[in-house]
Amino acid sequence: MTVSYALLMMNVLLLLAGQTVWKLGLDRLGGLHPGNALQVFTSPWIVTGVGMYAVATVLWLAVLSRMSLSMAYPLQSLAYVLGMLVAWLVFGEVVPPNRWIGAGIIIAGVFVVSLK
Repeated sequence: MTVSYALLMMNVLLLLAGQTVWKLGLDRLGGLHPGNALQVFTSPWIVTGVGMYAVATVLWLAVLSRMSLSMAYPLQSLAYVLGMLVAWLVFGEVVPPNRWIGAGIIIAGVFVVSLK
């Protein structure tokens, strides 16, 4: 089961990394709009994020072959919590208290789901 959790955490971290590089790339390109769609989709940032998502998908398949969906999918919600941390720490976003409370609820839920 330890391998399953390690694969799941790698999946979560790659999903988070992919989202982060997409955000970095979009910020550098001024977002996505009809005038720059080709530039966005060929950006090294966006292509890297797609690659990370591809690897995360392979890991997810490995997770699902070892763990029930009813266990794996709720645990994957840790990506939401980590995403908020990245938004706050890397992008300087203001995260209001209600979102931190929600993140705490997610963490509590992950703990409950992971109990035997």
